Amino acid sequence: MNERALCWLCERPLGRKVQQHHPVPKAKKGRETVAVHPICHRTIHANFTNSELARMGEDRAALLEDEAVAKFVRWVKGKPPDFHAPTRIGR
Repeated sequence: MNERALCWLCERPLGRKVQQHHPVPKAKKGRETVAVHPICHRTIHANFTNSELARMGEDRAALLEDEAVAKFVRWVKGKPPDFHAPTRIGR
């Protein structure tokens, strides 16, 4: 049996709804995508500008150095794959 795919940000199994995140935004010429939960995708964009994301690129650890994102990941860790909640705007 194949192992379920994991979210790039929180590393929980992906659910029915999956979004593709560009670690380097398309506006900054990014082409690669990673699979994320919708709630994780909103959290990334609520806490970083496109310029900040472009500088970090595919470095997930750099995103987790931000306390708001690290706190979110700790909070969402035990939630089911299709968990949904409103996302606060970080900036």
